[in-house]
Amino acid sequence: MQEILNWTINTIRKENIVDSSWLEEQKFEWTPLVVKSLKSLLDENCTVLILTDDNRDWFGEYILSNINHIKNGRPNLPFYDFKSLYSNYKNINSEEDIQLIIDMLNISFPNGYIFWYIGKGESKQSILPKYHANSFLWLIDETLPGSLTFNENDPTLDIKLLQMYKLFNKTLNAILFAEVTTD
Repeated sequence: MQEILNWTINTIRKENIVDSSWLEEQKFEWTPLVVKSLKSLLDENCTVLILTDDNRDWFGEYILSNINHIKNGRPNLPFYDFKSLYSNYKNINSEEDIQLIIDMLNISFPNGYIFWYIGKGESKQSILPKYHANSFLWLIDETLPGSLTFNENDPTLDIKLLQMYKLFNKTLNAILFAEVTTD
């Protein structure tokens, strides 16, 4: 069994991506965040609630249509579109609104849940994921501890998101099938 950081570096290099240097640069931020999120999913049986800003709706749909695809050769896992659970997500305006949603989610997901948010840090959609301590944050134009940061003006942003998702999916399989150690 391989250690996760070395596995990540080897996987990035094996992919022969034209420009994978940015992925290698992110390895120290990526590895602890993905391990924490996947341990919540696999060890604690948490549900993953995917939420994006408006410009990344396409990416949320991409994740949801691929994460449990039969070609992955693994059991279906609990990934859901938060927008389909709570359609008023853009109307969160107060601490009380947040608490009411958290109560609903705690009732709905007694084993727990994490948010996987992809989008601008200033977006209304980011409020709840930033509030939740265990969120898997892929922030655009904002840097927070415990998050991955992307630049909106990067002409390859969409490609980078897709490459990062591909690495996430491979990491999920590697952890699920005990090909790597996460300690």
